[in-house]
Amino acid sequence: MNTSHDSSGEGRGAPEPSMSELAGAYAARSGVERGEDGQIDVLKSVGGIRGLAEAILPGLLFTLLYTVTQGLYLSLGAAVVAAGAFAVANLIQKRPLVQSLTGVIGVAICAVFALRSGSGTTYFLPGFYLNGAYILAFVVSVAVKWPVAGLLFGFIRGENLSWRSEKKRLRAYSLATWIIISVFALRLAVQLPLYLADNVAALGTMRLAMGVPLYALGLWLAWMVSRPLPARSAEPAA
Repeated sequence: MNTSHDSSGEGRGAPEPSMSELAGAYAARSGVERGEDGQIDVLKSVGGIRGLAEAILPGLLFTLLYTVTQGLYLSLGAAVVAAGAFAVANLIQKRPLVQSLTGVIGVAICAVFALRSGSGTTYFLPGFYLNGAYILAFVVSVAVKWPVAGLLFGFIRGENLSWRSEKKRLRAYSLATWIIISVFALRLAVQLPLYLADNVAALGTMRLAMGVPLYALGLWLAWMVSRPLPARSAEPAA
């Protein structure tokens, strides 16, 4: 029996993706887009008007209905139906389903938390865990010198991973990542006391205000502080 190995590599497993490929895939899936003027298109990056509605409407319905009626089942049902309606509409119109399905799953998880506790405030509890996880992951990315903002914006700007070899660019993307971290931290600082006070109306209102709008602002600020400096033109010889 011939036990020699095929030198062509046939039969070997597929090569593992490089860090560059992984970072590129992350940037492509993030949804962050650049406008024709070279600046980040904040509205498109959060899914446009429809994306805003998908992100806001379920929580808005839950907050309004629970505040007015104190009916947990009615409020949760309205939130789940709203999230599901967006997913069905996108399916019918053959639009991307990732954001809608993520929204449905997120609302369903929040509903489970609320139903298990019987309290409207626990509808918002999974969001605290999610923000905490983001803070931890982003802080680690800065600590190991792979700041998330660089992985995201670097590919959008065409820098790929070249920014890691330049101290100024690495610092800029680290600062940009801290700005996004501050968004998550601010949410926890403002909303946790409202959760502990069992104030659904105030908590729901702040969750909406500090959701997509605050994230969009943080994303824009992170983009602006990490802009590459324009190259200086050579001075004409005297």
